[in-house]
Amino acid sequence: MLTPSWRWSALAGLALLVEHALAIGQNTCVTFKSSSSSFPLVAGGKGTPIFLSEDDWPGVQRAALDFAADIQRVTGVQPAMKNITAASPPKTSQAIIIGTLGRSSLIDTVVNNTKLDVSSIQGKWESFIAQEVKNPLPGVSSAYVMIGSDKRGSIYNLYDHSEQFGVSPWYWWADVPSTKQSQIFVSSSGCAHGEPTVKYRGIFLNDEQPSLQNWAMEKFTNGTGAPLTGSPFNHFFYTKLFELILRIKGNYLWPAIWSSAFAVDDHMNQVLADWYGIVMGTSHQEPMMRSTPIEWNLFGSGPWDYSVNAQNIYNYWLNGTIRAKPYEDIYTVGMRGAGDEPLSEGQDISLLEQIIADQRTILSTVYNETDVTNIPQMWCLYKEVEGFYDDGMRAPDDITLLWTDDNWGNIRRFPLISERNRTGGAGVYYHFDYVGDPRDYKWITSTQITKTHEQMSLAVDREATRIWILNVGDLKPYEMDTEFFISYGWDSSPWNHNNVASFVNLWAQREFDVSASEAATIADIIANVTRFNARRKPELLNATVYSLTNYREAETMLQEWQNLNTTASKLYESVSSAMKPAFFQLVMHPVQASATLATMWIAAGLNNLRASQARVSANEFGSQVEAMFEDDYALEVEYHSLLNGKWDHMMDQTHVMYYYWQQPMANTMPPITKVQSKKQALAGPMRISPEGTLGTWPGDNPNQCAQGYSCPPPTIMIDPFVTFGNRFVDVGAGGPSPFTFTVTANASWLNITPAKGSVSLQSTETRVFFSVDWSQVSGAETAEVSFTANTPGQPVSVVTATFIANHTAPPSDFHGFVEGDGGISIEAAHATRNTSVSNLTWIELPGYGRTVSGITPWPRGGAELNFTAGTGPSIEYDFYNFNTIDGAGNVTVNTMVSPTLNAYGQDRPVAVAVSIDSLEPQTTYFIPYAIPGSLPAQWDGTDGFVADSIVVVPNHFTIAPGAHTLKIWMVEPTVIVQKIVIDTGGVLQSYLGPPESIVV
Repeated sequence: MLTPSWRWSALAGLALLVEHALAIGQNTCVTFKSSSSSFPLVAGGKGTPIFLSEDDWPGVQRAALDFAADIQRVTGVQPAMKNITAASPPKTSQAIIIGTLGRSSLIDTVVNNTKLDVSSIQGKWESFIAQEVKNPLPGVSSAYVMIGSDKRGSIYNLYDHSEQFGVSPWYWWADVPSTKQSQIFVSSSGCAHGEPTVKYRGIFLNDEQPSLQNWAMEKFTNGTGAPLTGSPFNHFFYTKLFELILRIKGNYLWPAIWSSAFAVDDHMNQVLADWYGIVMGTSHQEPMMRSTPIEWNLFGSGPWDYSVNAQNIYNYWLNGTIRAKPYEDIYTVGMRGAGDEPLSEGQDISLLEQIIADQRTILSTVYNETDVTNIPQMWCLYKEVEGFYDDGMRAPDDITLLWTDDNWGNIRRFPLISERNRTGGAGVYYHFDYVGDPRDYKWITSTQITKTHEQMSLAVDREATRIWILNVGDLKPYEMDTEFFISYGWDSSPWNHNNVASFVNLWAQREFDVSASEAATIADIIANVTRFNARRKPELLNATVYSLTNYREAETMLQEWQNLNTTASKLYESVSSAMKPAFFQLVMHPVQASATLATMWIAAGLNNLRASQARVSANEFGSQVEAMFEDDYALEVEYHSLLNGKWDHMMDQTHVMYYYWQQPMANTMPPITKVQSKKQALAGPMRISPEGTLGTWPGDNPNQCAQGYSCPPPTIMIDPFVTFGNRFVDVGAGGPSPFTFTVTANASWLNITPAKGSVSLQSTETRVFFSVDWSQVSGAETAEVSFTANTPGQPVSVVTATFIANHTAPPSDFHGFVEGDGGISIEAAHATRNTSVSNLTWIELPGYGRTVSGITPWPRGGAELNFTAGTGPSIEYDFYNFNTIDGAGNVTVNTMVSPTLNAYGQDRPVAVAVSIDSLEPQTTYFIPYAIPGSLPAQWDGTDGFVADSIVVVPNHFTIAPGAHTLKIWMVEPTVIVQKIVIDTGGVLQSYLGPPESIVV
């Protein structure tokens, strides 16, 4: 962790960042104007020479070459760089001196000569200082001295400055150009950074077929791949990745796993990882630095079953350890079954404990040490392995326990207080990509940065900070999300729930050199893309996820996607041609691709619905589906054509029309149908389709009434607190005959817009809106509405509807949410009162979740307090209801909570309590019990907790119509409430719940 003297205020630090706008989460020291307290790196067309010592780490020497190249990228000036000795320094008045404390003889001499205080980094992990020093060497009057506490401390020192120059870590991986500057200066006081929040911060390339493998095969091989595996992931590929990891302040990698074997595919892979400064590991299913199952299939003998084949497996692990010994590694211990499956039945705890004991014997043998506690080791508690731990299995204290999420971004458990004194500490394995039940998700970005922060801030609070590893799938298109995860692990101190969204603003300014206002627009675009995709992963979309009839939900989603696409397109057109490839990859494509897919699915739903209603407009939506299906492929081609095909294949991932959990073998257009537009519907030329029903009049339709034929005319109801303020009816074509229509009512209080129109095959529908002049309505009043069609050569067609306006109103002194449309819908953050207990209070997580935000008790660290219902922190909402369900005095409170898991262990299941007025609070432990190592049955399935990204907690109360107060009480600290819907008898089915109710 950072030492207290270096912990700078988040607000002050971010203010600095806004001024410089080229670095994220750093205390900046780079400027582009000279001052009395600055040191020139480039000035007057000349670069200050760079000096190192040849005895420094090779990785530092290599990063220094990048540092010099970065200066040239920005200024066009190539600074001279050379290794020197302190005994014969060059004759220059100023210099940049780079090196590692205790490794570089040059740096050690400078420290001795100047008595430079290096106590803040001496012996520290990955720390650095940089500042101007006078007379560091004979003949050198001043130097900007950049010192790392260790190899990566020096490397991060260099890349930290490069980012501040304006060189994005993604300059190669996302083609972000650098803004040109004629000069670069640094403040004489320089920059510094202490130890990182998380010791090992890394990524895992996984599920890398088809996209990443196909791309790498084309770009880094002759088309054949490695001799034994066919893998394209050679050192040409990995060195590009190593540099990126270091530039974003990572240090750890689990390499590509499927059809690949890191140490076998290219003998330079391990060598260069260590040379660059990357700590290598292997995934949860690959013990002892062997790429299993690929290597086992090549070199193993017998079954992957330690109970019957222990010696062969032992020897296999022994050879992997011998191979890895020269390099910096973290050894995965333990064992899973073949093919990343659970161990077979009968593989008990005692056997697993023996496996780990044997693995540590291997380490002792290979490293020739009786004490192996200084060799980094990790036991990943993934799926059933966590169950072994919960059932009592323990690993030696020095082995890091790597806790995991549920593969969907919900961490299953954190270290308890009693588990936080282990010398090996704890960490987290987290997912942005997954293959498995209930469905793969690996095509486009679908993780909210706000959720990542919420979960990983818990990891910081719970001291799970030894190892963080992130499953990034193909890496692209998770660029920004990946950088945030690693950056937060590098230094969590600048970020909190109130300012985490500003990370995206700063990222946009750095990547695209845009103004603060444009960066805010980009941040809003990205926040909405990830919000919409996180509501339901693109792979889980279907034609009826969003209601086609209720609350205008599907149409609102269409409009929101269109607005987002329009805003992104305008920005795309405004950026420079040099910036367009980066903007397309990082912003434009995620928006367009996601919007295209969502629009296609919703249009397919509207097509099928209208076809069932005999509406010719079904054909227009069918055509839209066909067009979107082609656009989906065109966007893939556009991505692959960027920069003369640099990213060819990177969007190969199929994503349309899943048939089960596994990726489809081809994109398949959603099913659509057509209405015979040349033949008139049996019921006549005009179709009348009221909002909120699947039924259409005239004629028979199973959705008009239970009988399905001879149904009465439709009834439309409205009250003053319907969120949209009006109702609509679609007047549509039922065949080829054009007609004109009029809409009349027998009540002056009913406003109709438009009251007349025409419909034809060229203009198949007109939407007619109905609103009420409430000053003319007292109580419930009824109007008869007539839709009259005049069709040449046919009899006049008339369809009637009953319109009921119910003028409800709360007392004038009431303030709060008012029932409308049969219920009260409340965004959880919009509370009336908030009461703290024991310094805990409900706070908002801005931008979190499916609609507006979430609320959660805060802080969530410390003693991990919990409460019985009615005694903890509470948050209150005043509401007024006019009705109860069936008039019987009952209401249902549906509290929509995030699918958080029992992160404190089996004896601390997550819960929430709800009450109304003085009624007894009702406590719900809303995550059902699951045996250790598994998840509840409700977790999976295409309508399960993670598919819906929500858990609905129902509570039933008996109340009278009138003013009331709903209270939500903290029971357990990690509950997150997003929305509350109180059903008074009229709440209809929808995915997101009704729009928020009106407040008076």
